Amino acid sequence: MLPRNTPDLPLLFGELVRLEIELWDAVDARLKADCDLTLGRYLPMQVIARRPGCRVQDIAADLAITVGGTSKVVDRVAAAGHCVRRPNPDDKRSSLIELSPVGETVLAAAAGVVEDELRRRLGSALPPGGLQDFTETLTRLRAAVREPVARFDHGAVAQALD
Repeated sequence: MLPRNTPDLPLLFGELVRLEIELWDAVDARLKADCDLTLGRYLPMQVIARRPGCRVQDIAADLAITVGGTSKVVDRVAAAGHCVRRPNPDDKRSSLIELSPVGETVLAAAAGVVEDELRRRLGSALPPGGLQDFTETLTRLRAAVREPVARFDHGAVAQALD
């Protein structure tokens, strides 16, 4: 058994993974039911909407997924009529992606559905200000995880939890 002030990191990891899976499944189901859109397509559409001159590499970096997987999902978003690829005048090897007018409409509706479902699932889970604190903690943890392993400070994870 760990001393009271020592975080159980495997427990924390398991809770984070299960929270992500359960929350993903709930939001995805709601998006499918209300907007005929998957969460896996919604997230890249969000990136495309907020990044002028968006490329597949930009989406991959923003969502922390592979370029190959991103290219495939962009193909599916385009096939649904929600985005278009245009030649990149600065780099013949890539294309620029933008939402279609239909994609903009679908994204706007989906954003409201996502916000509503997240508010239902998370809104009352923590005291006032707690979700903001949790968001800031997750942001610090993600930054720590992205650090190269050789420089990774394991104490930073414990400190981020305090």
